[in-house]
Amino acid sequence: MKTLDTQSVLIDLHYLPCLEFFTYVLKFDEIILESNEYFAKQSYRNRCYLQGANKIEILSIPINDGNKKILMKDVKIDYSQRWEIIHWRTINAAYGKSPFFEFLADYFQGVYQKKPVFLWDLNFEFLTLCLKLLKQNKTIRQTDVYQKVVENDVIDARLLINAKKSFESNNFYQPIAYQQNFGNEFEPNLSIIDLLFCRGNQSLEILKKSSTI
Repeated sequence: MKTLDTQSVLIDLHYLPCLEFFTYVLKFDEIILESNEYFAKQSYRNRCYLQGANKIEILSIPINDGNKKILMKDVKIDYSQRWEIIHWRTINAAYGKSPFFEFLADYFQGVYQKKPVFLWDLNFEFLTLCLKLLKQNKTIRQTDVYQKVVENDVIDARLLINAKKSFESNNFYQPIAYQQNFGNEFEPNLSIIDLLFCRGNQSLEILKKSSTI
């Protein structure tokens, strides 16, 4: 049986991934991103969750030909809905007054302003940016073909982190509460930007303490 002593993990690529995602991948030296799976609707691949003033906000990226079977690496973003402006306004409203927003905002806004054609490229830029802000130097590569069974030295974590199931079912992310902008109760497992904007350089330590593996 494979153990987490393995150095590489194969995982799907998400939009501004949740804390559960980061507590998991931080354990590995190499992150292999599955680019040859079919795009899954209502998944973390094109959505993330933030804490707004009155509710949890869902940011969802519209895509072209969403009803067709498309490989993740080939999914094109639909910019006709000006979603990137809406997303940034929502992020600004949620975190504009948070302690580290002014230091980090330009990095994230810059990615939106590039308007990548493909969802893959947008998600990849955000992932590499977040790892950089966490000061994590990981080897990152993507798959060339889809393999149902992966190599013995790779942990297969595809579909492990799922927007349709609670993080509690995996039992490797144990939320450590930190000061958030809104609400009286801590909201766990939001997008990584919730942690970065609220706690800044303390984010990595919080993620490490949140991991049970």
